[in-house]
Amino acid sequence: MGPTIPAVTKLTNSVIRILGCNPGPMTLQGTNTYLIGTGKNRILVDTGDKNVQDYQKHLAQVVNQEQVNIEHIIVTHWHHDHIGGVENIYGKIATEPKIWKHPRSQDDEKDHIPPVIPMNWLVDGQELKVEGATLKVHHTPGHTTDHVVLTLLEENILFSGDCILGEGTAVFEDLYSYMISLKKILNLAPGVIYPGHGNVVDDPITKIEYYIQHRNEREKQILEALKKHQDKALNEMDLVKMIYKDTPEHLWPAAAYNVSHHLKKLTKEHKINSVTVNDESRWQFAGNLDSNL
Repeated sequence: MGPTIPAVTKLTNSVIRILGCNPGPMTLQGTNTYLIGTGKNRILVDTGDKNVQDYQKHLAQVVNQEQVNIEHIIVTHWHHDHIGGVENIYGKIATEPKIWKHPRSQDDEKDHIPPVIPMNWLVDGQELKVEGATLKVHHTPGHTTDHVVLTLLEENILFSGDCILGEGTAVFEDLYSYMISLKKILNLAPGVIYPGHGNVVDDPITKIEYYIQHRNEREKQILEALKKHQDKALNEMDLVKMIYKDTPEHLWPAAAYNVSHHLKKLTKEHKINSVTVNDESRWQFAGNLDSNL
C-alpha cells in the first residue's frame, strides 16, 4: 500500500481529491473522486460507493467551504464504486447536476443507473468546460466497454479511472481492447495521472509503458507454462499458481480473472487450444509458435 491518502487533498489550484472512504482489496484505499474547476460551477469525476456517509460528509464539506455548485458529474464507468454515490449526491449535495457517462456496449447487461436520475451520454472527443477547467473525454474500453479517461487540457492531467491505478495493475473485461486503450493513453502523453484508486502517478509515461510490458510479459509466461506442460490441459488457477508466486493468495481469484482474458486472446490468435475436461474449460499449447517460447 502506498502513502496514506487523506480524506480531502487540494492537488492543484483547480483539482480537489475527495477519497471515497470505501477501502478494500480491489479499491485499495478507496475510490478517488475529483472536484475540478476554479469558479462557482465545478465538475465532479466519479462518486464512490452508495451510502458511504463519511464520503458524503467530506464532499458536502468541500462544496460548502469552497461555496461552489456541482454542475456536472462525470462517471468514468459503470462499476458500483464509481457510480454508486450518484444517488446520494443528486438533489442533495448537488441540486441538479448533469450526470454524464459513456454508453456501454449493446452486448452488455443494462447499466446500473438509478431510473430516477437522468443520464447524459458521453462521446469520444467531447469537451466539458467550467471556469478554469476543460475536460476532454477519451473512450478507453477494456476495463469495461464504457470506460473513459479524461484530460484536463489546461494542466495536461489525465484522470485515468480504472485503466491505470496508483499502485499494482488493473483488471479488465477485454484484453484486446484494453491494450489498444493503453496505447491511446500513451499517445496522449500526460504530464501526471490522477487515478481512480491509489496515489498520484508522477511518472505517467513510465507507468503506462510498464502496464503494456507487464501484460506482454504475462502473456509470455502463460505460453511458456503451457508449453512446459504440453502433456496436460491447464485451467486458470493452475496457471495462477505457477505464474503469480509472489501474489497474496486472497488476490488469486482476480489474477485468475486476468489470466482467463489472456487465454481468450491467445485462443483467438490460435496460439493455444481450448479443451473441455469434465465440463471445465482448460487450455493446451498449440505447438505452432516460435521455438524461443
